Amino acid sequence: MKQVPHTPTRLPMLPENLSICVFDAYGTLFDVHSAVAAHRAAVGPKADAISALWRQKQIEYSWLRSLMGDYADFWQLTQDALDYAMQTHGLGDVGLREELLRSYEMLKAYPDAAACLDALRGLGFKLGILSNGSPKMLARAVTSAGFHGVFDAVLSVESVRIFKPDPRVYALVTAQFGVTPDRICFVSSNAWDVAGAAHFGFHAVWINRLSQPPENLPGRAKSVISSLSELPSLLRAS
Repeated sequence: MKQVPHTPTRLPMLPENLSICVFDAYGTLFDVHSAVAAHRAAVGPKADAISALWRQKQIEYSWLRSLMGDYADFWQLTQDALDYAMQTHGLGDVGLREELLRSYEMLKAYPDAAACLDALRGLGFKLGILSNGSPKMLARAVTSAGFHGVFDAVLSVESVRIFKPDPRVYALVTAQFGVTPDRICFVSSNAWDVAGAAHFGFHAVWINRLSQPPENLPGRAKSVISSLSELPSLLRAS
């Protein structure tokens, strides 16, 4: 069946009192597929499938471990997911596994990320990250991307030992900045994360790069845009 593309929309619902913009990290600021892309020749013709499955299992493991009440940090989940993806596609090269993991620690930022962050700082927004990633993972990713000193806070689920979209994760932001959820603009490319953030009370903005339909979950994005480059104009007009 042919898939009908979903057209991103802008919804003029962002209020004037937004003063803080918090971003998801993986898949939003940092390209999770850049690790495999850096080793495409070594991975071979199944590179895209392996990268997609790696990401899929990484997220699935975060949900399943949360439901099971058996927390392990996101770096462990990242390794477990890669092992699953490689085994599924018949790759047993231990050296390649280590190279892929090293690349994951230094993921490339999306090309539109740096200019977006600079523009928002110029508009007077405080900036933050809220991520499933472990503190060490986030520190390495931020530094590798050249974002050191850009964020007022980099928050990890590590302190509550449960993953998004549990409300306790989003509450880390309100506690950190000492404001109510309606003062927070939360930005993610992950539709399920947007749903969780919106349900918590944030003004959620979905970066819908792949023109996907929204998830059928409680909580909907206030605005849907196709790239980070559109975010400063959206917030400037709010």
